[in-house]
This record gives sequence, C-alpha cells and structure tokens, in this order.
Amino acid sequence: MKTLRTLITGTACAALCALTFTAWAADSITPRNFIDEASAKGIAEIETAKLALDKATSADIKSFAQQMIDDHTAANQALAKLAADQALEVADDAELVSKAKAMILQLRDGESFDRAYANNQVVAHEQTIELFREAVSSEDAQVSAFAKETLPKLEHHLQMAKDLVAITHAN
Repeated sequence: MKTLRTLITGTACAALCALTFTAWAADSITPRNFIDEASAKGIAEIETAKLALDKATSADIKSFAQQMIDDHTAANQALAKLAADQALEVADDAELVSKAKAMILQLRDGESFDRAYANNQVVAHEQTIELFREAVSSEDAQVSAFAKETLPKLEHHLQMAKDLVAITHAN
C-alpha cells in the first residue's frame, strides 16, 4: 500500500511538473508574436501621438507626444532590423484595440482630450511593458536583448504618462 501511494504521489508530481513546464512553455513569447505585437503597439503610439500634436491644448502633452513619435519611430526602426534578421515582418498597422482607442480620442477636444490621451498612455505603456518583460525571458537572444535595451525607455515613458495624468487631472 505504501509503495502504491509513493508511486501515485511520484506520478502525480511528475504529471504536475510536466503540466507546469508545458504551461510555462506555452506562455513563452515567440519572436514572430513579439515582433508583430511590439511593432503594432509602436505604430499605435505614433498614430495617437500625431493626433495629440494636433488636438492637445497642453504644451506638456504636445511635448510628450513628440517624444513618443521620436522614440517609438526609432524603436520600430530597430525592431524592423531585428525582424529582417529573423526573416520576419513587422506589423504595418496598429492593432484593433489601439485603433478603437484612437477613434475615441478623435471624438474629444480640449482638456477632455488631454486627460483622455494621458490616461490612454498610462494603459498603453503598462501593456507594452508587460509584453517587453515577457520578451526579456525569450529564448531568442536577439529578442531578449532588444527587449532589455528598450524596457528602461518604456518604463520612463510610463512614469512621464503618469505625471501627465496628475497634471491633467489637477486642472
């Protein structure tokens, strides 16, 4: 009986370990998925930032938006090189959710736009940081290196966006 219990316990442990490894492996992001998602998020950042340059009333928002255009354009160019090295393609369009957020921003004006854009930037950068943190653990050395190199700038963008939220909500 004791041997049977040990065998069952050992088999259950092995099955649980295998299941955990399978779940971990399934959560690992592929270079193709990372490049596609990261480039789509970058495009969305650039598109909403261009909208902010046109519609924002706050000089702080406009300055932030220009930095988003500059930084995300540079990141997408580096990502395009990484994609070419991997014989992959970058996204050529923002993802559907980002497009919907941009459409909502288009409907706003003045301070309402400024607040909505700042809030949008916090959420967008939190999501992008999550993607890049996952990519840091990628088994692909190029993807991991790109994510590690880019992550501090994204974290800085997030802090800037949070500061903008505080400014726009104080008004």
